[in-house]
Amino acid sequence: MVQSRPEVPFLEKLKNNVLVFDGAMGSLLYERGVFVTQNFEQLNITRPDVVKKIHTDYLTAGAQVLLTNTFGANKFRLDRHGLGTEVRKYNLAGAQNAREVAGKDAYVAGSIGPTGLILGVMTKDERDAAFATFAEQAAALVEGGVDLLILETFRHTDEIEIAIAAAQKAAPGVPILASMTFDPSETVADGSPPEKVAEHLAAMGVDMLGVNCGDGPQLSLSMAERMRGAGLPLCVQPNAGLPRNVDGRLLYMATPEYFDVFARRMIQLGAQMIGGCCGTTPEHVRWMANSVRMLSGAAVEHTRISVEPAPPSVQSLEPIPVGKRSHFAEKIAQGKFVVSVEVNPAPGLDPSSALNAAKMLVDAGVDIVNVADGPRATARMSNLAFCSLLLQKHGIEPLLHVCGRDRNLIGQLAHLLGAHAVGIRNLVVITGDPPKVGDYPEASAVYDLDSIGLLQMANNLNRGVDPSGKPLSGGQTSFLCATGVEPGAADLDRELRRLELKRAAGADLVMTQPVFQQEVLERVLSRIAHLNMPVMVGVLPLVSYKNAEFLHNEVPGMSIPEHIRERMRRVPGGAEARKEGVKIAREMLFSVRDRVQGAYLMPPLGRYELALEVLDGFKSS
Repeated sequence: MVQSRPEVPFLEKLKNNVLVFDGAMGSLLYERGVFVTQNFEQLNITRPDVVKKIHTDYLTAGAQVLLTNTFGANKFRLDRHGLGTEVRKYNLAGAQNAREVAGKDAYVAGSIGPTGLILGVMTKDERDAAFATFAEQAAALVEGGVDLLILETFRHTDEIEIAIAAAQKAAPGVPILASMTFDPSETVADGSPPEKVAEHLAAMGVDMLGVNCGDGPQLSLSMAERMRGAGLPLCVQPNAGLPRNVDGRLLYMATPEYFDVFARRMIQLGAQMIGGCCGTTPEHVRWMANSVRMLSGAAVEHTRISVEPAPPSVQSLEPIPVGKRSHFAEKIAQGKFVVSVEVNPAPGLDPSSALNAAKMLVDAGVDIVNVADGPRATARMSNLAFCSLLLQKHGIEPLLHVCGRDRNLIGQLAHLLGAHAVGIRNLVVITGDPPKVGDYPEASAVYDLDSIGLLQMANNLNRGVDPSGKPLSGGQTSFLCATGVEPGAADLDRELRRLELKRAAGADLVMTQPVFQQEVLERVLSRIAHLNMPVMVGVLPLVSYKNAEFLHNEVPGMSIPEHIRERMRRVPGGAEARKEGVKIAREMLFSVRDRVQGAYLMPPLGRYELALEVLDGFKSS
C-alpha cells in the first residue's frame, strides 16, 4: 500500500518554518475514559479508533507533526503487562494509525521513550537488550511510515546514548530528535546542565534537540534557551504544569491561553518546533498554532504566497527618489530629526476625539501621525478611512500601517492602490496582532503575505509593476515604506537577518518596537549600520506597573526589562505612576537622540498628552 505523506522531507521543511507538534496522548486517553491499568500502546491494535480520534483532533487543532502512540512500546515496559513480545506489532500499528490520519497534511514522529531501567545498576545483558528493543522500535516505526524519530522524556544521558545509537543503526538516514527532561534543579539525572547535554547529544550526530515534560513551560523555556548554543534546531514540548489532585482527578493547571504566551516566547527565542506534553490537549495546540500563524514573520509556514521583484522582461520604472515621495519623506531624506505619534480612532463610529488629538499633536510640533491597522485586533474604523479624514479635515499627513492579518493578496493590492489614490504616501509594513488578542478571537487570520512580501509588493508598485508582473496602468506609486524591528528580540541574529530581507524588498526606514535601555538600541544600531537605513526609535511612556507587566507578558514583540518594571512597581499608581513612566521614556529618548533620526511615540490608552510631556523641550535642547 502506497503511503500518503508530505512532499517536502521533514528537515527540509524545518529550514524555513516553525512547526507545531501535537500534545499529550497518555493523559488524554485517560481523560477520555481509558483506565490507567490498561496498556496504552496496546490500544493501537485493540482500539485504533480511539487513538486515531486523538490524532485527528490534534490535526484539526493545527498540529503539523503527530507523535505515534508508542512512547512505552519497548520490551521492558510492555513486559509489565505481559506483552513484551509485541514490540514490533504495537510500533508498526502506532505508526500506521498516525500516518493514516496525517496523510500528506502533516508529518509523523515515531515516539520512543525510556525503558525505566536504572542505568547505574544495569547489567551488560540489560544494556544489550535495551539497544535491541530501541532498534526494534525504530525499525518498526519507519516501516509504518514515520518521517522522523523522537527520543523523548529521557532523564539519563547514558540511556539516550543507547537509544540514539540503536536508532542510527536500525534506521539510517531517518532524522532523529533527541529530547531530554530536566529536573527543577535545571539538570538531568546525572547532574549535567542543559549546555553540556546539548553539546553531548549534538556530538552524537542527532539532527534536532528537544526539551519535553518537566514541571511546565517556564522551566522548558529556560532550558531551551541554554541549549541554543549547540546550533541544532530546537523542539520544546512542556507539560501543562504539574498535575494536582482535584476531587480525586489529576488535573493540569496551565491553561491553553498560557501556552499561547509560551509559544510566542519560544518562537521569539528561536525554537523551530513547539508542542505539548503531559496534560496538554487539542485546545492547547490550537492556541500554539494560532501563535505560529500570527508570528508569520517568524513562521513562514503560513506565508503561502510570495511576491517577487519585477522580472527583467517587464519594463519597470525607476522609483521616484525618496525625498520627493512626501513631505515626511523629504525630511527623512534631508536627515532631519522627525517625531511620529501613534493615534488610533476609538472603536465605534465617532473618530472626532482621535482627530482632535492628532491636530493637537501636529500643532505642538509633531511631524507626522501614524495610524495602526486594527491594533489589538479590535473592530474599529479602518485606518485608511481615518487617514483620509486626517487629510481632508486637517491637512495632516498620515503614516498608514499595513499588516498582513486581515487581507489576502488581492485585498492588499486594493488597499495600497486606494491609499495612493486618496493621497496617502507613507506606509509602515508589519505583521499585525492576531485575532485572538481582540474581541473576535475566532476570526480568521489571512497572512497571505508577510511583511517582506508586502514590502516587495509596494516596491513593485513604486516601479509601476503589479504583483502579477504586469505594468501598472496609470504609472507608478510613490510610497515611502517603513518597517519594524524588535531590538530586544531573544534571537536577535534572526531578527536582523529578516531586517536585511526587508531592506532588500524595499524598506526605506526602520521604526523600532519600544526600547527601554540605551545599550539594547546601541547593539542593534551597530549591527545594521551597513544597511544605511534611517532609524526611528520606539518610545512608550508607561502609565502603571500593571501596564508594564501586561505589555511585557502579553504583547508580542514587547520586552520591558525587569529593572524598569521594578521602577514602576515602587511608585504609587495614578499620576505618580504616569510621571515615572514619562521620566523613563524621556531618559531613553534623550540618551539616544544623537544616534537615531527620529522618535516613534506610542502613548498608551489614548493618553496623547503623555507624548508631549516626553517631548517637552526636546527639539530646543
